[in-house]
Amino acid sequence: MEKTSYTSLEDFYREMTAKLGKDLESIFPKGLHKDIGHFNVFDIAQTIERAKMTSEMPYNRRKYYKISLIRGKNRAEYADKVISIQQNALLFATPKVPYHWIPESPEQSGSFCVFTEDFFIKDKSYNNLEYLPIFQPGAVPVFEIDDDLANEIEHLFTKIKKEIESDYVYKYDLIRNYVLELIHYGQKLQPAARISTSNDASMRVVSLFIELLERQFPIESPDQRLQLKTAKDYADRLAVHVNYLNKKLKENTGKTTTEFIADRVIQEAKILLRQTKWNVSEISYALGFEEIAHFSNFFKRKTAFAPLEFRS
Repeated sequence: MEKTSYTSLEDFYREMTAKLGKDLESIFPKGLHKDIGHFNVFDIAQTIERAKMTSEMPYNRRKYYKISLIRGKNRAEYADKVISIQQNALLFATPKVPYHWIPESPEQSGSFCVFTEDFFIKDKSYNNLEYLPIFQPGAVPVFEIDDDLANEIEHLFTKIKKEIESDYVYKYDLIRNYVLELIHYGQKLQPAARISTSNDASMRVVSLFIELLERQFPIESPDQRLQLKTAKDYADRLAVHVNYLNKKLKENTGKTTTEFIADRVIQEAKILLRQTKWNVSEISYALGFEEIAHFSNFFKRKTAFAPLEFRS
């Protein structure tokens, strides 16, 4: 059966060598080895200049993280949302959620970096990037920013580019700090409610619930099926009473457990309807519904569209 489409690092480099008209050796970072993980940085204007009409990014999940400063008029389709950018954008992409960036003006500039999670493995505080607010589920980390902030971020990318070309032995440790600075720029742009620093037991329950929920995604094949479907399923797995889980989620996120699960299922349903050729029955089964009618009613209640209407 068909699986969802992913862009691997190998796919990415095939695309970049074609866009830049260069061989792999010339664009691969110097001094990078397996123990470091992967990191690289690119200039958007160069890739656009070479690619011209093929500059549109495919709407796929990617097996790496990406941070982009994009200057120009664009449209970003992130998960099930569309964001129009008139001037400058700061965009964060994770392996879990697909996005599609569509240039809408010929003048495009900026920079982007790609990296794997193991690039951060040396810093024990960041050995799971999904715990950072900017990469947590439910966020839409695409921000329109003014020229002053864009200039600050562009200066940071300039330092990254300069460092990656250097012979400094510890340059990747320094670059890691620059990337964390980029991440913090994004987190400061998020609503304050998403950036809780609480370490109490209730916040731990919320974090564990979110982690447990996200472990079930993405759905990669119609043969894969959600195992945890209800609030009680999650409460039992976390060894807490369902009412306690509901209370703590509501206090910290404003949503009940059932609402949180439904929102994540609907997001994945939209992605599968848009990104795959699976029929509605296959999507319904993979998302844990016993009957296709139950899935169709759920989808229409949440979106005002029947699944096939949404796909078309």
